[in-house]
Amino acid sequence: MSRMGKARVRVPERAARGEIVEIRTMVDHPHESGFRHDDMGRPIPRHIVESFTCSYSGREIFRARLHPAVSTNPYFMFYAVATETGELVFTWTDDQGGVATQTAKIEVT
Repeated sequence: MSRMGKARVRVPERAARGEIVEIRTMVDHPHESGFRHDDMGRPIPRHIVESFTCSYSGREIFRARLHPAVSTNPYFMFYAVATETGELVFTWTDDQGGVATQTAKIEVT
């Protein structure tokens, strides 16, 4: 069973048209690589965030495929050009079917 946690995003509320804006995201996730063992020597099953996407006004602007080497609570920082007032949709998906989604609006003047 998936245990996707709280998703956090930081996007400027306003930007000038053509301005490059910084976007920060993080999702709480327990992350197990599948390489560790419990106290009894049994392997702990893999449980990782497999993908992250960000769309801006319906168009995908960022995509990442993640692997077991990625840390717990994956954090991303990236940049986008503010082209229009719209909504950014952030989606994290894990290998047990868990999905976390967060949205943010940006007003472009």
